[in-house]
Amino acid sequence: MRETPEDLAELQALLDASLTGSTAHLRSIIDAENTLTAEQLTQTLTGMCTLALSTVTANGEPRISGADGHFLRGRWHFGTARAAAKARHLAVRPAASVAHLRGEDLGVFTHGTVEILNPLDGEPAADWPELLAYFQDFYGGGAFDWDNDVVYYRLRPHWMTVYAPDIARLAP
Repeated sequence: MRETPEDLAELQALLDASLTGSTAHLRSIIDAENTLTAEQLTQTLTGMCTLALSTVTANGEPRISGADGHFLRGRWHFGTARAAAKARHLAVRPAASVAHLRGEDLGVFTHGTVEILNPLDGEPAADWPELLAYFQDFYGGGAFDWDNDVVYYRLRPHWMTVYAPDIARLAP
């Protein structure tokens, strides 16, 4: 777990506000008995988690694709090739949604805005060196030309909810 106490408090506030502000229909499915706390979520989402990433084309059409997601400090981080369609979409329309599903055992749904962590032009995010070290350790330092081939994002969530009907089945 890489989260600070402040990260966990912020994530818990987001989870609580998102569920409280959700529709009655969603609250009839997800309640305090079948969701996770911020601490439980960060203990569950370790390593690489496959994400379904939704972006929007210039014509307003939704597109969904897969991405390697890493849940670090209470936020999703993911990358793609700089030439990928999703990178073009996010460069001009940074709103995105992601879902991480593990069968019927876990669903994590997040809406937010991405920030580019390692832009070609401009300053990288302040924590990019730490994140780059994490990604290079995970994928291997020689896996990519980290400066030119891949672009990494952090999804800054404004809404997130978690469905986990049997928390015991998620034990790490």
